[in-house]
Parts: sequence; structure tokens; C-alpha cells
Amino acid sequence: MQNLAQNIEQYEKLANNALAKIVFAEPVTHVYNPLVYAARPHNVYLERFVSHRPKALLLGMNPGPYGMVQTGVPFGEVAMVRDWLGINEPVDQPEIEHPKRPVLGFECTRSEVSGRRFWGWAQERWGSPDAFFKDCFVHNFCPLVFMAETGRNITPDKLKKDEREALYSICDDLLRQVVELIEPGAIVGVGVFAEERALKLALDVPVYRIPHPSPASPAANRGWSAMANSAFDTLPL
Repeated sequence: MQNLAQNIEQYEKLANNALAKIVFAEPVTHVYNPLVYAARPHNVYLERFVSHRPKALLLGMNPGPYGMVQTGVPFGEVAMVRDWLGINEPVDQPEIEHPKRPVLGFECTRSEVSGRRFWGWAQERWGSPDAFFKDCFVHNFCPLVFMAETGRNITPDKLKKDEREALYSICDDLLRQVVELIEPGAIVGVGVFAEERALKLALDVPVYRIPHPSPASPAANRGWSAMANSAFDTLPL
């Protein structure tokens, strides 16, 4: 697992270098990359949990402000990362921090609903992190977070066309490298965006989807865990 983690870390460093060269114009005013300033908990996540040939690579979109932005872990709601995954490492600050979106690391007291639902589902279904990661690995398609002057979150699909194309090219390459390295049995997009990005790559890996746990989804608010179980149970993994 150490070699797998080190290889992914190297791929991510190369991607980070390329991502840092993209210039994002308004309405984007701030860009965070938790793979850089939260590298310590992120690398612990890789070193502890990535494995060869999991049944499924669960693919998210990009970090949330009270999840991976704080912890460096995909869907990384602070309490679940600290108390269930057992990760609690120092987190630095973004180069330019938005005053309305401070990075407090594991001192953050806000809870990200999507992350709490996602890892709560994993805990409920698999029981232990070791059991979950024996079957699955979790990766975000895009490691960057985009914010407007007001602090409003801007998702990657809402970027300007040239910015989006440059971003997707780098993130596509990173996803391809991760898939080729860990050889999952399937890619499971967490939401439509992730499913579509995986399908566009035309990798020699089947692609499926489970619903996204976002509170912006009325359906997810009516019982996302049951929805995820129902979808996951139908997958030929």
C-alpha cells in the first residue's frame, strides 16, 4: 500500500503543478487546493487506506468547504475523519484565504452534511474503515475549490469554458493514472457529474452511479443512506 500511496502522491504533485498554472477569472476570486495545504492528513489517508484492486473506486466531484477543504480527505467531514477514520493531522492555510471561508483544519466545528452522510453510510454498511477500504477507495475528480467574492461556492462545471477545459484535462489525466494504478473493478460516480466524467474517459472499467448526498438534493434529504444502499446493492461488484 505504501508504494501505491507514494505513486498517487507523485501523480497529485504533478497535477497540482499544472493546476497552479491555470488562471481563473471572475466570478472566481479564490481557489483552494487541500492537496497542498492539507497534505499531511491527505497523505495519511492514502498511506493507510489505498489498496490494489478494490471492488469500486467511489468518485466525487470536488471538495466541500467544511469537508475536504478542512481535512484533506474526500467527503472529509471533520468528526467522521477524526473519529471513524482515525486521522487527525496538522493542516496549514491556503496561500490566499477567503475571509468568509477560513481553513481551521480539525478545529473546524462546522459539519459538512454531504460528508457526514457519506462516511456515516460507510460506517453503517461496512462497520469498520478496514472493511470499507477492502472493498472501496474514494477519490475526488477535482481537488480544487472555487469561491466568488461573496464566499459562494462555484462548482467546476460552472467555470468558464476555457478554464473548465484546462481543468478537466489535468483532472482526467490524474483520474486515469489512479485507475490504472489501483485497478478497481468499477468506478462508481457519487452523483451525475462524477459518473459523466468517468464515462467520458472511456476507461476499460465499468462505470455506475449512486446518488449524491448533497443537502441541495430533496431526494437525498429524505433518506440518502437508504438510497445509496438501494443503488449500491444493484451494482454487479
